[in-house]
Amino acid sequence: MNWNDLLRMSINSLRRRKLRTFLTVLGVLIGTASIVVMISLGLGMQQSLYQEVEQSGGLTSIIVTGTDGGDGMMSDSTGADEQSEKRIDDRLVETISKLNHVKLAAPIYETSVILLKGSYIANVQLQGMTPEGLKAQNIDLGEGTLPKTGKLDLVFGNGVITDFYEKGSGNGYYDTGETPNINLMKDSMFLITDTENYDTDNSAAFGESSDSSGSDGQSNSGQPKNVQKYVVRASGIVSGGLDDYSANYDSVYCDLETLKQILRKEYAGRVIPGQPQTKAGKPLKEFYYTSLKVKADDMDHVNEVADVIRNMGYNVETNAEYLDSMKSQFAVVQAVLGGIGAVSLLVAAIGIANTMMMSIYERTKEIGVMKVLGCSLRNIREMFLLEAAFIGLLGGIAGNILSFVMSAVINVVVGSSGVLSTGTDSSISYIPWWLVLLSMAFAVLVGVLAGYFPAKRAMKLSPLAAIRNE
Repeated sequence: MNWNDLLRMSINSLRRRKLRTFLTVLGVLIGTASIVVMISLGLGMQQSLYQEVEQSGGLTSIIVTGTDGGDGMMSDSTGADEQSEKRIDDRLVETISKLNHVKLAAPIYETSVILLKGSYIANVQLQGMTPEGLKAQNIDLGEGTLPKTGKLDLVFGNGVITDFYEKGSGNGYYDTGETPNINLMKDSMFLITDTENYDTDNSAAFGESSDSSGSDGQSNSGQPKNVQKYVVRASGIVSGGLDDYSANYDSVYCDLETLKQILRKEYAGRVIPGQPQTKAGKPLKEFYYTSLKVKADDMDHVNEVADVIRNMGYNVETNAEYLDSMKSQFAVVQAVLGGIGAVSLLVAAIGIANTMMMSIYERTKEIGVMKVLGCSLRNIREMFLLEAAFIGLLGGIAGNILSFVMSAVINVVVGSSGVLSTGTDSSISYIPWWLVLLSMAFAVLVGVLAGYFPAKRAMKLSPLAAIRNE
């Protein structure tokens, strides 16, 4: 018999036993869908990680911090040897920018500030960055542009609005479920850097002036004086809604040079928040940064550049190292999830074997006649293996269709609830085409393996005994 005859006989055999075929295919369908959906959850988390890394600068990014606890700002008041501490200043920035394979060295300064708008107040972390550093941050702006040097304009994360709360009641977005009546893009507001001397209970007494405070923030009467307030506006807002979490969700950015000028003027003769000081409590002349973002010219040179900076005595973190550690964890997660789904497919394989064995018992006489007419043992084996493969193929196709439906439902439900949202196009369940093809091939393979022993049994039937069988 040729292959066309084998295909026709295999398909006709499955059609004659529609209910049994349907139930067997259903088992393969459930098993395939279980494996695909389980693995897609692990792939979805991995895809989210990739996009998060891309948001934070990609695999060529290197974050450099001081060796004094992570922020490079330890005070000298404890008597620590200044030379033993590694801080980030302009000289280091220039040195690292001249290293081989370094494309960018952008300093970052972080400080806590207070934002005031009407009856609302917010405590946020302000990050000052150079124009080149802001551009390398890959900030996806929904409105506006990046801030420019010379004016203290801010870029707000799409979730910063949730940080505002009412001064009197203390109620905010997470208490009432309603966003404050503030238009971050259009409204101007006050920014306060001297958070220690700002008393929210007496803020009404300060008025809305922009008078600068004394050197210690206190008047002669011992009452708090007006802290410096700066009128600021937004230059841009990160794209996304309140449920779209991303690396820039709670971030507030500004131009670094403008921020430095303001701080030096406001804190003349005083220690700027976050800056080191001498044993006598006096500020140092140099301005030190919180961290330094370095971009290598190629991913292959990231480790080389990182090792050079480590040898200089600084702490170094790379997205590539973080990604490698997370990939090994995701591999374990995917193996566990895939193993759970494989149990369902194992049950389906038992169902295929049972179906093929029953088919042999019911077609014993047919097999005997085929052997008497000269059908080879190889053709008989191939016919039963084709039937088992068809069951696996049908189950694999239907299982993948069900997998896409389940994946879409999972993403819609999780997306609408705001859980595990990353603010990107990534989903918690992600099914690539290679997984579809691999799962279908695996389903066919399981069908063939499950049908091998029944096919072997059919080959061993005696033709005369098969013909006499009723």
